[in-house]
Amino acid sequence: MYELLHLLDGTLPDGSRVDLTIADGRIRCVAQAKEPSERGSLAVASAGFEDAVRTGAVSRETTIDLGGRLVLPALVNGHAHLDKTFVGSGWQPHRPGTTVGERVTAERAIRDELDVPVAERADALAAAMIGFGTGTVRTHVDIDPAVGLASLEAILDLQDRLRDTLRVQVVAFPQSGIIASPGVGALLEEALRAGADAIGGLDPLCFDQDAEGHLDTVFDLAARYDVGVDIHLHDLGEPARRQYAMIAERTRRHGRAGRVAVSHAYGLGSIGVDQARRVGAEFAATGIAVMTNGPAGPMPPVLAMRAEGATVFSGSDNIRDAWWPYGDGDMLAVARQVAYQSNFRTDEELGVALDLVTASAARALGVHDYGVHEGAVADLLVIDSPSPAAAVAAHPASRLVLHGGRIVAAQLASAHVLAPITLDAMATRP
Repeated sequence: MYELLHLLDGTLPDGSRVDLTIADGRIRCVAQAKEPSERGSLAVASAGFEDAVRTGAVSRETTIDLGGRLVLPALVNGHAHLDKTFVGSGWQPHRPGTTVGERVTAERAIRDELDVPVAERADALAAAMIGFGTGTVRTHVDIDPAVGLASLEAILDLQDRLRDTLRVQVVAFPQSGIIASPGVGALLEEALRAGADAIGGLDPLCFDQDAEGHLDTVFDLAARYDVGVDIHLHDLGEPARRQYAMIAERTRRHGRAGRVAVSHAYGLGSIGVDQARRVGAEFAATGIAVMTNGPAGPMPPVLAMRAEGATVFSGSDNIRDAWWPYGDGDMLAVARQVAYQSNFRTDEELGVALDLVTASAARALGVHDYGVHEGAVADLLVIDSPSPAAAVAAHPASRLVLHGGRIVAAQLASAHVLAPITLDAMATRP
């Protein structure tokens, strides 16, 4: 294990070239990059980026020449479902469902058929996330009468085992509802006593059919156990708008400002931009963040919400599970998806998409000492990209990942064209 890590000639998102010194898990110095002739002993000791990726850094004092590559704070996945994934269990054909209720029913059937345990599948997906440069993930874990706390226990164990490579926040999530599923309220309280970091909710009105009762249970437990709140809200139109107001009122009443998120918030894309702006202003005033993963249907108007001061962030949501057959754990790909669905084209807009999976997500999740500055925790992603916009547009594969100042993952990507193949050449083959 090295005591000092020097990263030379990295490019920050603002374009400045810097040398970084890392010790005891934090960035101790950010200085203007020196020319190679000015580096002295560091120049002699330095390894190139590709050598560092291939071999890792093992000496007590290690120096890596980044060659101008982009240095970002580690990516933040603000919304995932590690317990649901099929990753690590082979391909599972998707079973369609139109409503949330139909999908919940289909998921239960598939869950009963899987022979690979939650722990193994969650480990496989978490490893992929780390490899892509995620330093923090918030994962919602199903709590219902059938599964009880079994999935939660598996994810809490993962949280502990991966504490040196991935920061995991755990949300106790009532996938089957609270009012509609007797006993879940008590299970949620057990989950919080067991160590869940936050409490979730699911469509209080249109799924659970009792918005008042659902939200009262969630916020009462959050206040009693002093945890955050993260509510799935897929409802559209006026029902969604009413629930946004109810969530804001309870956030104020229970003193949860800065610790509440509304995930998905499809309704913000269905009520018109002017109304969405008013909701955005209310959320900004009450400290409620909004998560979007760039869905195919209605979604929050990202720029309009941000213009009102609301925190908007992103997450992968489901990855290869009963709800969604896509995904690999790369948050740069999610940023591109949000940008695509938002019709972002300029470098500035693509930079906003990157912010949704870095600084804004860190703020929404309460991650402290985040960023690339002196004193920050050294959770970093070095990527072979000329700019933040290019990183979102192309999400290149060559990456070096640090967590707490340690290199925890590295990958190089290269393609080799063996020989040009022409139609004439193909025609002459036997």
